[in-house]
Amino acid sequence: MRFRSLASLLALTLTGTPAMAADIYTVDKDHSQATFQVRHLLSKTGGRFSDFAGKVLLDEKRLEASSVEFRIRAASLDTDNEKRDQHLRAADFFDVEQHPEIVFKSEKIKKVGKDRYEVTGTFSMRGVDKRLVLPVAYLGAVKDPWGGQRAAFTTEVTLNRKEFGMVWNKALDNGGFVLGNDVWVTVELETVKQADAS
Repeated sequence: MRFRSLASLLALTLTGTPAMAADIYTVDKDHSQATFQVRHLLSKTGGRFSDFAGKVLLDEKRLEASSVEFRIRAASLDTDNEKRDQHLRAADFFDVEQHPEIVFKSEKIKKVGKDRYEVTGTFSMRGVDKRLVLPVAYLGAVKDPWGGQRAAFTTEVTLNRKEFGMVWNKALDNGGFVLGNDVWVTVELETVKQADAS
């Protein structure tokens, strides 16, 4: 199955959804981003994923009752260096042939401050499932110039790549290693409310 059908697949899961207070919002990929950074020698090197999709069941009156599912196509990573990208897609790192998707599915949401939430869920990458608590900022909702309703969210989290089987490294002659283990991930989502199918 080609990944370009992911958005359609997510939309299909909405068919038959029971009536609820939450509205369905889908990720606007053209106005969202999923980026990462890792230490390389003395500085940080970054990259991004260009292919992703997601949906939010958003209860604007009580965000704690909302939920989110977000999927990234691992092979869409881009660090502006094709040789490096090929290595990152290989078994030493993301192993995209065996593990084509990176997925987060929420389980519960807790309000911790004004427009600040802790979103607990399962994060799946490279065959490893890990329970994560993401610090999420709700940036609000607004009607766009074309009559659509939009809502935006952002989160930043630090992951240890070794916990997901990405153990490749090279020792330096004067001590230390080429790569750090911590990966700083930032996801910014602008979502669009879907029309009521009923």
